[in-house]
Amino acid sequence: MFKKVLIANRGEIALRVIRACRELGIKTVAVYSEADRNSLHVRFADEAICIGKAASKQSYLYVPSIIAAAEISEAEAIHPGYGFLSENADFAEICNDCGFVFIGPKPESIQKMGNKSVAKETMRDAGVPVIPGSKGVVTTLEEARKLVEEIGVPVMMKASAGGGGKGMRFVASMDMVEQAFVTARTEAEAAFSNPDLYIEKFVEEPRHIEIQVFGDKYGNVIHLNERECSIQRRHQKLIEEAPSPILDEDLRRQMGEAAIKAAQAVNYEGAGTIEFLVDKHRKFYFMEMNTRIQVEHTVTEEALGIDLVKEQIRVAAGEKLSIKNDVPRRHAIECRINAEDPYHNYRPSPGAITALHFPGGPGIRIDSHIYQGYSIPPYYDSMIAKLIAIGENRTEAIARMKRALQEFVIEGIQTTIPFHLKMMDNKDFISGEFDTKYLDNNDWQKF
Repeated sequence: MFKKVLIANRGEIALRVIRACRELGIKTVAVYSEADRNSLHVRFADEAICIGKAASKQSYLYVPSIIAAAEISEAEAIHPGYGFLSENADFAEICNDCGFVFIGPKPESIQKMGNKSVAKETMRDAGVPVIPGSKGVVTTLEEARKLVEEIGVPVMMKASAGGGGKGMRFVASMDMVEQAFVTARTEAEAAFSNPDLYIEKFVEEPRHIEIQVFGDKYGNVIHLNERECSIQRRHQKLIEEAPSPILDEDLRRQMGEAAIKAAQAVNYEGAGTIEFLVDKHRKFYFMEMNTRIQVEHTVTEEALGIDLVKEQIRVAAGEKLSIKNDVPRRHAIECRINAEDPYHNYRPSPGAITALHFPGGPGIRIDSHIYQGYSIPPYYDSMIAKLIAIGENRTEAIARMKRALQEFVIEGIQTTIPFHLKMMDNKDFISGEFDTKYLDNNDWQKF
C-alpha cells in the first residue's frame, strides 16, 4: 500500500480522498491555489502545497506545479479526483513517466474513451448498443448534410472532445443543419481547442442511466449496477439516485453485461462509468464513458454499502478487486447543492457563508468542504455540497431528503436548496415519470 498520496484536486472531492486515505493509513498531500488557502482540504491534509494563482490554468490544470509538488513531498501516487486533469491521458502518462502511480485507468484507456467518436467505434466493435450516427468525426458542412439525410431528423451534433453540454446542438429539420454545424464547431473549438463534431440520432424521451464499473490489474471487471441521472438542467446533473425507478432485473442485467463488455474492450482498470441513454421503448444505447470517479459515486456507495474511493486506491496499489456486484441493499438519492440563485436563472452566487447548519439524523450523509465563515471563490465549479439520503426504499429516501433539506441552513449566499425541496414534492419525480428534458420543459417554481 502507498505511504503518501497527493490529491490533485480541491473542494469536497479532495476532502473525500483525504478521508479514504486516512482510513487506509496513508499520508496525504493537498495542493491548492491562492484562492483556496482556507479550504478544508488544505486544513485536513497532512501536508499542503500552494501550486499557483486562483485561475485553474495557473494551478489545478498546471501540470508542472503538480508534479513538482509530488516530487517535493515525496508522494508515491497521485489521485486526480474528478474534473480538472482526471481524464487527461497526457497527465496520466506524465505521472507514470515521473515515477508516480496515477490512481485511475491507463493512459491508453483514457485516450480511447475520451474521444467520443473513437469511443463509439470501440463500443460498436465490442457489441455494445450504440446510437445510430457518424462513424467518425464530421468535418465539412456537406458531409453533415448528407449524414443527417441518411440518419433522418431529429439528430444531435456533439463535440467529439467535450462534455457538459458545450458544442452540442439539436437539429429538428434540414433547414437547421448549417447554423447548428457552424455554431457547434465554434463552441467546441473555444471550449476544448478541438472543433471536431460527431452526429447521432436524437433519442426520444431519454433517461440518463449510468453503470458503475470497476477493473483491476489482473483482468477482473465487474459492474455495480446503475444510477439514475435524468434530472438535469442544460445537460448538468442535479439529482442522482440508485437504483433507477425504471429498471427491472432483466434490463439491469442487460445493461450491466454491456457495461462490462465496454470496460473489457479498453482493458479498464479502476473506477469508471458507462453512460447510457434509455429511450421510451426501453432500448438502451451507449453514450460515453467517464474514466474517473463520478460526483455521484456516493449513491452507489450508500445503495450497496461499499467504499469506491478506497477501492480505487487499493486497485492502483496492485491489489485485486475486493468488492463484488450485489443487489442494491437500500435506496440512495443525492442532491447537488450549488452556490447558485435558482430564482434568477441559476446565476452563480459566490461569497462568504455567514451561517451554516448541516442536517443530520438517520440515513443522511453530507460530503462538503464548506464551513461557517468560508468564502466561496468565483473561479471554480459552483457545487458546494452533496446531500445524500438513504432509505429502505425510494419512498423513505425521498422523505428523508425532504426532511434534511428543510434542516439545511446556508446564509450569506444563494443556493439550490429551494429547487430541491420543490422536486421532493413533485408528483412526477415521486412517481418516477421524468426524462432528461423534464426541467427544460417545466418551470420548477410552478411545481
